[in-house]
Order: sequence, then structure tokens, then C-alpha cells
Amino acid sequence: MTALSPAPSPQRGSADARLRTIRRTGLSIGFATGLYGISFGALATASGLDVWQAMVLSAVMFTGGSQFAFVGVVSGGGSALGAALASLLLGIRNTLYGLILAPSLPRGGVRGAARAQLTIDESAALAASGADDEERRAGFWAAGVWVYVFWNLFTLAGALAGQRIADPAAWGLDAAAAGAFIALLWPRLRSADAVAIAVAAAFVALVTTPVLPAGLPVLAAALVAVVAGLLPRRGEES
Repeated sequence: MTALSPAPSPQRGSADARLRTIRRTGLSIGFATGLYGISFGALATASGLDVWQAMVLSAVMFTGGSQFAFVGVVSGGGSALGAALASLLLGIRNTLYGLILAPSLPRGGVRGAARAQLTIDESAALAASGADDEERRAGFWAAGVWVYVFWNLFTLAGALAGQRIADPAAWGLDAAAAGAFIALLWPRLRSADAVAIAVAAAFVALVTTPVLPAGLPVLAAALVAVVAGLLPRRGEES
């Protein structure tokens, strides 16, 4: 007589359902975020990069804010060094995400290298929403992999379209980088301190733009956030 296998427990069934929901959410996030790749690809090639250069930036750099910063500085006449520094400053936050997620994710080997590449805002956010390590891993990989896939596919589509655009300003692509930054910044303005820092940084960028080479006003504005982070918060003074 064949032994009957035990029925899955209600707890296991509920856990499996949560994992499926998390993975579907990761797919949705990947597609929605990937659509921004169209703007990046079009802006990159319309600003002077070729299709392969745009694709390498998306495949290797793979952090939207840094990519828009790089292209924005280059298209504005800034140096490659200024573009690289602006991109680096915006990408530092991914290192902090990696430190926070380290206990739940692989640290070495091929999977560790993949984790480092896929640590972005979206994968970190979905991972952080998990109730345990299994859910955090599922959220991280679902969002990270699908964002990577769609971001690169839509970058290619946008880059091919951008080659056929004679005047980026006529399509509003000259403002795409600024629009992308606003989209990244707006959800984070949840406190008076964050709003004050954003206003101060914008003021510094506005004042320094006429007197500094392209790319450096972005770095000057970023220093406002660095200085603000070093200052003691209200209520922490002795």
C-alpha cells in the first residue's frame, strides 16, 4: 500500500502564497521601473553616446539616478571626471542598502556578485518589506532581476529611437534627467528636515551653475546633504 503524503500545513500554504505575491510584485516593479529606461536610452544617444555606450552604462552601472547624472553632465558639456563623480555620489546609497541586507543575502561567489549588481532602490525596498529571510530573499531577487531585464530592454529601445531624434529639446528629452531626479527625490520628502536639505541643495546648485563648469554644481549641491548628515540632529545635543 502506498503511503499518503502529508497535506501541507496551513502555515506553509500561507507562506507560499506570500512568496508568490512578492514575486508578482517584483515583476510589476521591474516593468514599471524599466519603462524609465526608454528615456535614458533616448537621452543618451541624442546627447552623443552611441547605442553600445548606452547599453554598457545600463548593463554595468545599472542605477538609474547615476546613469541620468552621467548623461546629464556629459550632455551639458561637463568633463568625464565630473560625470563620474556625480554618478558615484548618487550610487553610494546602494552600498548602504547592501550592508543592511547582508544578513539575509549571499555574500560570496557568483550569487554574491549578482547581489552586488542588483542592489538598487527597488530590490532593497521589496526585500525590506519581507517578514523573514525567505521573503526578503524572494523580494530582492524578484525586483532586482526583473528591473535589470526590463531596464536593459527598454534602454535599447530608447537608444535606437534616440538616434533618430535630431533635436532632443523638441521631444522634451533635454529635461528627462531633471525629471528623473525629481521622481527619485519626491517620495523621500517626508519630513521638514528632508525638505530643508532639498531646498538648500537646489539653492546651491542654482547659485553655482553660472560660475562653475558643467557637472560641478551637482557635486556642490550634494555636499549640502553630506554636511547636513554630519550635523547633530535636534534633540540629540547634550
